Amino acid sequence: MRASAYRVPTEVAEADGTLAWSATTIVVVQAEVGDVLGLGWTYADGACAALVHDVLAPVVEGGDGLDVPAAWLAMQRAIRNLGRPGLVSCAMSAVEIALWDAAARLLGLPLCRLLGRVRESVPVYGSGGFTSYDDQQLGEQLQRWVFDQELAAVKIKIGAGWGSRADRDLERVDLAREMIGSRAELYVDANGAYGTGQAVRIGRRLDEREVLWFEEPVSSDDLSGLRRVREAVGADVAAGEYGYHLPYFAAMLEAEAVDCLQADVTRCGGFGEWLRAAAVAAARNREMSSHCAQNLAAHVAMATANVRHLEGFHDHDRIERMFFDGTLDPAGGEVRVDMSGTGHGMTFKEVDAERFRVS
Repeated sequence: MRASAYRVPTEVAEADGTLAWSATTIVVVQAEVGDVLGLGWTYADGACAALVHDVLAPVVEGGDGLDVPAAWLAMQRAIRNLGRPGLVSCAMSAVEIALWDAAARLLGLPLCRLLGRVRESVPVYGSGGFTSYDDQQLGEQLQRWVFDQELAAVKIKIGAGWGSRADRDLERVDLAREMIGSRAELYVDANGAYGTGQAVRIGRRLDEREVLWFEEPVSSDDLSGLRRVREAVGADVAAGEYGYHLPYFAAMLEAEAVDCLQADVTRCGGFGEWLRAAAVAAARNREMSSHCAQNLAAHVAMATANVRHLEGFHDHDRIERMFFDGTLDPAGGEVRVDMSGTGHGMTFKEVDAERFRVS
């Protein structure tokens, strides 16, 4: 098993309501299983590569390539004293994804079929609209999604400056609505920038603008705050991208904090943990939505009856097209998997990625 980290500069400086960045790190894991090579990755600090080499690989190497849940359980036990949430879970996710990819390739099956496909396609929405964009940059991105790719929904960031520029947030929402008209649904993501009272006030203004999705209006750790916002506004409240294990998702659902539960396959523990979270959500009549890494999430989403859509995140779309052959085309507002292929269908363009390698 091999793991390498790569740091890819953004095209321009980017920011949301609570963070700014100029590069994205991706940790790529390759698992040799028999005659096939499985591929997985996570978007996290390069330290994940050392976790794979030093902690996770020793407990999965030598196992049966088809027994992916057994490998996951071995990793779960091995990391007891390191703590599951955070980078450890990201590293586990990348390994587990690579192992599932290898297993599907060994069997000559597309990954979604091995996981138990229930649908032929999954809707995808455009995600970006960073608070650091000027009006022209925002407009060009929205037009590309809605008029060129014909996506049925788009999401922009709000909550600029930790919620200190609410008037500007609403101006950007108005601009987005003007650009897309009624051709697409409009979503927003505050990345936890607002306090509860402010989020309620903003949410009511968003309702007037027919915004249908209000992501992380307050910190995703504030379950009572999420529920208060959810009860006060018309838009669906969503959160869950920082879920690193099943108890996190269960607690969020128990608190009735969200209308739609988000999960990130490259953070939560991989495909198996996603499916367990989806089952818990289904028990409460809630849908799932993927957070980022859309080309990986598509396969498990196709095996999830209660999935709503995939997030087509701008940064990850760009990196995955740069690093991997076989990425999916979101044109028309949905993605489909090539059912004649094997695994998740992607291969690593290692030579192209080499210039970004940091470990």
